[in-house]
Amino acid sequence: MSATVNRRRLPVVGQLLGNGTAMVIAIYVLLLIIYALSQNDALSMTQFSDQLNNGLPLALAAAGGTLVVLMRGFDLSVAGVIALTDVLTATQATDGPMGALVMMLIVVGVGLLVGAVNGFLVAYVGLQSIACTLATMIVCSGAALLILDAPGGDVPEFISDNLTGSVGGIPVPLIIVLVVLCGWAALKRTNWGVGLYAVGADETAAQLAGVRVRRVKFLAYCLAGGLYGLAGMMLTAVTSNGDPGAGTSYLLLVFAAIAIGGTTFTGGRGGLLGSMIGAATLMLLQKVLFSVGVSSFFTGIGQGLIMIAAVLIAASSARISRRMAA
Repeated sequence: MSATVNRRRLPVVGQLLGNGTAMVIAIYVLLLIIYALSQNDALSMTQFSDQLNNGLPLALAAAGGTLVVLMRGFDLSVAGVIALTDVLTATQATDGPMGALVMMLIVVGVGLLVGAVNGFLVAYVGLQSIACTLATMIVCSGAALLILDAPGGDVPEFISDNLTGSVGGIPVPLIIVLVVLCGWAALKRTNWGVGLYAVGADETAAQLAGVRVRRVKFLAYCLAGGLYGLAGMMLTAVTSNGDPGAGTSYLLLVFAAIAIGGTTFTGGRGGLLGSMIGAATLMLLQKVLFSVGVSSFFTGIGQGLIMIAAVLIAASSARISRRMAA
């Protein structure tokens, strides 16, 4: 009887150990406990909203990058799109709900356009993803400098106040996260979503199975670009200004969040939820280090160590889960 129960439990334990999302949640909870022990108001609603606001731009960018990494690609244009949409919001947005809505459509449209260029060059022309997305990153960064050559701009109060505020007691950033995750949950069940994982796992096999590989890649880059654009607008709302160099600091953090969240760079495994929690973990780490008196100069080192630990734990757990399932 005992042996039977163990056989039933082993797959569940194995699934948890091999689940990157479960691992990053465990790391986040551990950091939150440390933060709560060192900061009295760490679990207050104010701190929760503050973490959501600060982490949302990175979470959205990491979600977009995950779509590309899942099919074994790289997208460096994230830095350029964030910079471009950040300065566009800071210089072109008008006040009021309609102004915010129009600006959101514009930044998402810019992201989709850049993503479409990337997707066309990678999927239909056959260029390397690193090369062409590096080129579009440079183009977008240059365009951002043409629009705003130094940090500044005039961000409408409606954007800076309402996109970082709450509706009915629910923080707006949390609503945006839930909308993105619900959209991802629906997309995963479509032929495109299934094809995305199939292309990442084995592109040749996916093509032989009838997956429209080029179309899957093209749409992945487009959706990623749209999320980058939204991340740029949220960054403007949080900082209340525009900065043509704002995207640079996000480039490495996006890939760190994806790795911490359990999405493998060999493709076919992972998801947006893990990457968004990975982004939250990186932002929380900054607060934890500050609260325990560690200099901000060590933040990068801490983030790198967390990333290494997460990747090692995920790799070890995956081996254990495979053995337990065998």
